[in-house]
Formats: sequence, structure tokens, C-alpha cells
Amino acid sequence: MGSIAVETQCTKLSFPADANSLEYAQSLDAKDHMRLFREKFVIPSKANIKAKKLSKPDHSEPCIYFCGNSLGLQPRATAEYVQTHLDTWATIGVHGHFRQLEDSPMIQWQLLAEHASKQAAPIVGASPFEVGTMGSLTTNLHLLMASFYTPTAEKKKIIMDWKSFPSDHFTIESQIRGHGFDPKEAMVMIGPDEGEYEISTEKILSIIDEHSSTTALVLLPGIQYYTGQFFDMKTITAYAQSRGLLVGWDLAHAAGNVPLELHDWNVDFAVWCTYKYMNAGPGAIAGFYVHERHGKVEYDGDEPIFRHRLSGWYGGDQVGRMNMDNNFRPSPGASGYQVSNPSAIDLASLCGALSVLNQTSMADIRKKSVKLTAYLEHLLLTTSPSDRAFRIITPSNPDARGTQLSVLLRPGRIDTLFEMLEDAGIVADKRRPDVIRVAPVPLYNTYEEVWKFVQIFNAALEKCA
Repeated sequence: MGSIAVETQCTKLSFPADANSLEYAQSLDAKDHMRLFREKFVIPSKANIKAKKLSKPDHSEPCIYFCGNSLGLQPRATAEYVQTHLDTWATIGVHGHFRQLEDSPMIQWQLLAEHASKQAAPIVGASPFEVGTMGSLTTNLHLLMASFYTPTAEKKKIIMDWKSFPSDHFTIESQIRGHGFDPKEAMVMIGPDEGEYEISTEKILSIIDEHSSTTALVLLPGIQYYTGQFFDMKTITAYAQSRGLLVGWDLAHAAGNVPLELHDWNVDFAVWCTYKYMNAGPGAIAGFYVHERHGKVEYDGDEPIFRHRLSGWYGGDQVGRMNMDNNFRPSPGASGYQVSNPSAIDLASLCGALSVLNQTSMADIRKKSVKLTAYLEHLLLTTSPSDRAFRIITPSNPDARGTQLSVLLRPGRIDTLFEMLEDAGIVADKRRPDVIRVAPVPLYNTYEEVWKFVQIFNAALEKCA
């Protein structure tokens, strides 16, 4: 197999001699094209973030919140949308399913999932026809694997990531067992070379080549949660499909973080959560994508012909949904994969978050993300102690990462470092034994916050020495 040409969109940034100063960081914030979006979020104060009892948001010094890769901050619109839902339920009860109220930011509950899908479609590069809203990421992954993982004795393997998020690993393992196969034989792990963390596209393609004749499905993360690597989804999808394989993606860390073109990349299916970069709240209702070719519904007389899926009431055609005749006529598109009545209060929270995201574009978000992350990388590599006690294991190529940098510390330093970060009102994420994940989010984080974080980080390293 020859080398693969990978498209490059981002140029690695360089910074001037005065870039390590607070004044320079503040000058970047003054020119930030997205600076007004910060006002659309509730930023916890340092006092809030340390609270041990329920409290109200206050307006004292804000914390530095670099944990949007685990849970995004609350949009101010969320309270309006959730209260609208509660008021609708309190005043018109069951009629809320079908009645569009004037002056409401939301539509009737019966159409709310489709409305959310329409709002989410540009974020993942798909048509509204190809996007659905339901359940949770893991539930949706199970549901879609019921349709797209159809193994045989000869082709039963799933090609997956070496360090899959546990819920993905458990899902894949249980699906394989459910079909009567041994996960030890059917799970093909793609990992980096020894001592490395980045996995080259060439290596992924070579593994696909090696196992294509015995593989039923390729299922990878768009962005690897541990290292923050953004895989070349377009190239990998096309290559696997050229070998006759179906391709699915877990976009938990990619949706709302990096530009995606699921339809144009010809992806078969994908799933994502909405509580990270889409800011819909903890455990919020999730999203999924099914390419339009897999959502077609044709008829042989009165008999529908469609791709097999685990069917449910809300996957049925809206026109006949209330006929209660137990004849399943699937809705065309991704909505035909829905299985139950979605939670309206979850949808209210999601729609509130999407109302903010849709005031910008993934192109604008990406523009800031590349520079914000590059500035964090620059400060870490140029201002930290000379005997640097860490290694950035996220790719240095801007095309191969989102907004997260994963920092691998020398052993035994993570607890001291995190204690100092928490004392300073900084929220990041640790993955034991030695990795911290730092994710400055373009919608609400600033360059000055990046600068302040690095000062505390460096002081903590000195204390650990």
C-alpha cells in the first residue's frame, strides 16, 4: 500500500517574542471574533466551583473552566427554554404535544426531536433527514449496531480504537457476545507504536487491509478521548468502504468541537452526546446520524422495504403514528431509527444550547479553536521549567486535534498539581495515572484564561520538583 495524502487545512501558528505576557493574551481577547459569546454562558465563580452546599450563581471572580470536554457550561438560554417547557406543561397539559404556542421559542413536543435534529445537522455536516435525536450515546450505539453490525462466521470482526472509551468498549464486546462470538477473536484493536500515542492514518489503513476479509464493521472515535487525536475520518471512511466495510464513528469529543462533513464523507452512521461541546447539560439527550442511503423507505404494495433496525413507535411515520394499528411504516431518514417518545425537558435543554451554537458556525468556532489551542501549547512549551516534567501527547498538527491538549506528567505529580489548580479555581480533567486533559472552549474561554492557567501549572510543577 502506498502512502496516503492527507488534506491540510490549518497552518501551524507561530507567536511573537512578547506572546508570553499577560498583555499579549489580553490583546488577543480584544481582537477575538467570538468574544461576545462568553456572555451567553453562566460562568461559575471561584466561590461557586468550590461550594459544598447548593448555592446560586454569583458575580464574583469567575473560575477558569477548561473542562468542556467532559461537561460544557450552561448557556443562559437553557433556563428560558426549560421554563418554557414547564410553563407549557403546567398550562395546556397534553395539548403541548400538538399545539404550537405563540411567543414560545419552541415548537410542539411532537415535532421537537425533529426540530432539534434540524438545528444539529449543520454542526455535523449532514442534512436534517440524516440526523436523529434520542436516548444517550451508548444506547444509540447499541441501537445502530443492531442495524449495522450483522456478522457472519467468516466476517465477524470489529476494527476499533486501542483505548476506546469504556462505554464503547463494553457496547462492542456485548454486541459481539450477543451474536455468539468471542470478543478476543472479534475485537481488532488499533494502537500506536510502542512509546507513542498518536496513531498514523497509514497504520489504520494497513490494519483495515490486513483484516478486511474477516471484518464486519469499522467503529472508531472521531476524536480520541484520552489523547485528543482527531482522526482523518474522510480518508479512513473512504478506504474502509473501498474494502467493502461499513464505517461508524463515535463523535462524543468531535461534535461541536471540530468541523464535520458526515454526508460528504459518506459515513454510514455516527453517534454523539450533547453535554460536552454542545452544552446541553449532564446526561443530555444524544444525537445520531444515518446516511440517507440507509434511511430510504420504499414500498412493495403496502409492504415497506427498509434497512433492518430495532423498531419503535416514534420511528413510525408521523402521518399514521396515532392510528394505533400496529403496522410499522418507518419514517424515511434517521428519524425512522427512533424507538420511543423522547424526553421533552431534555429536548428543551438541547434546543436552548443549539439556539446559541446556531448563532455562529463551526468554521468560526474552528478558527478560534486552532489559535486558542496553539497559544496554550506555545505557553506550555516555552514558559514551563527547563527540566519539563511533562509531555503533550496530543498531536502538534492542528489538523489532527480539536481544542483539547492531553498532558502526560511524570509519575507521582498529578495529585499535587490538581490540588493547586483547584485552589486557584481552575477546572480541568485528570485521567489516572498521569494525564490531565485541558480543553479551552472557543465559545466561552479566553486567551487570558489560558495565560493564567499556565502560570499556575508552572508553579505547580515547581512545587512537585
